[in-house]
Parts: sequence; structure tokens; C-alpha cells
Amino acid sequence: MLKGKIAVVTGGSRGIGAATARKLASMGADVAVIYAGNTALAERVCADCAASGVTARAYRCDVSDFAQVKETVAQIKADFGTVNILVNNAGITRDGLVATMSEKDFEDVISVNLKGAFNMIRCCAGLMIRNRGGSIVNVSSVSGMVGNPGQCNYSASKAGLIGLTKSAAKELAARGITCNAIAPGFIETDMTKDVGESPLLAAIPLGRMGKAEEVADAIAFLACAGYITGEVLRIDGGVAI
Repeated sequence: MLKGKIAVVTGGSRGIGAATARKLASMGADVAVIYAGNTALAERVCADCAASGVTARAYRCDVSDFAQVKETVAQIKADFGTVNILVNNAGITRDGLVATMSEKDFEDVISVNLKGAFNMIRCCAGLMIRNRGGSIVNVSSVSGMVGNPGQCNYSASKAGLIGLTKSAAKELAARGITCNAIAPGFIETDMTKDVGESPLLAAIPLGRMGKAEEVADAIAFLACAGYITGEVLRIDGGVAI
């Protein structure tokens, strides 16, 4: 279904990003895996993708740094020729109460989660415009829709992603480019490994945490959905109903 397409996945070395890279590769897309620090994990994901018969390469990049993003996208263009699908998944947490949170913890989360997505869209949009089509999927969160105590920085960044998604969708639609967001709830990843038997799980109507592969399925769906744009799809087991 995606044979001949080039997909870029940020935060692609683990969790949702890794599952998404594998899913898109299984559908025939060549994949550029962008990661922040763990080269071994990123190369392992690339090997998994290559097992599907596609080309996969890893690129180390701090998505909050515009100059690094511009250089990385230029290298992806040199290696693959273009970009057809962009998945903005890179994200960090620095949880704390708003009354005591440091300025740095707030700024760091906004820089990676929100500015990082802008940087990637800004540097990939030109390639998609020249292709007269493309698909962008931003990984937001139910925390950006309903808020979450102790996560004012994370919730703000993910709410900002929703606004970015809707504005970019309107701006890029005339060029045949779709821009959508997903809003995962509690998903089994490194970011949620400390949730354990938290009473928060009792708030999930389906009674369990989601799997990264289930989120990847939704991302793949939106990456192929040519007549859906500006949408926010919850994948949360019903927690934000």
C-alpha cells in the first residue's frame, strides 16, 4: 500500500515511534528513523524494518534544534529523494506541579514536543509541496485534550500540537497534504513504565493500557487516509469519553 513512499518517524528508536516505523515498513514504505540518543536501539529498529524488504536508515537529531532538523532533512532528501509521510512522535516528560515547576522543565518539554514538530513540518513541507501531496501525523495525547495534574508542560505541548495540526491542515490542504493528530491515552511504553498498578488504570473503560502497535495502526491509517485532515483521533481505551 505504501510501496515507493518515504516515511520519516521522529522518536523512532523506541515505543510508539519504533512500532510505527515497523508498521509503515511492513506496508512497503522506506523509513528514516530519527532518534535522540540511543544509536543501538535505532539501528535495531532499522534492521526490523529492513526485514520487510524496504530501506531504513537512522538519523541522530535533536528535533528542538532547527539547524539540526534542517541538516537532517537535507540528508534524508539526499539519501531517499523526498519525504511523503512525516510522523512527529518525538516527546519527553518533565512532570511536576505548576506551583513548583522550573522554567527549564517547562521550556524543555515545549521545545521538544511542540517546537520539534514545527521544525520537522517546516523543513519537510517544501518537499511535500513539490510532490503535490503528503501526509503528516502528529502524536498528541489525551493530556492535551483534558489536561493532567502534574503535567502542565506536557499537556500544554500536546494541546499546542492539536492547534498546530489544525492550522497546518488548513494551510497545506490545497497542496494535497493532509495533517492529522492522534491522542493516545495510557500506552505501554518507557514513558509509562512507572504507572504500574496505578489507580489511574481504573479510569480506562476498556480496563487496560494500550499497546504501541495499536497506536501504530492508527497512525498508519491516517497516513493513508487521503480525505481526512485536521482530525484528532483518540486511542485511549475510552478514558477521555
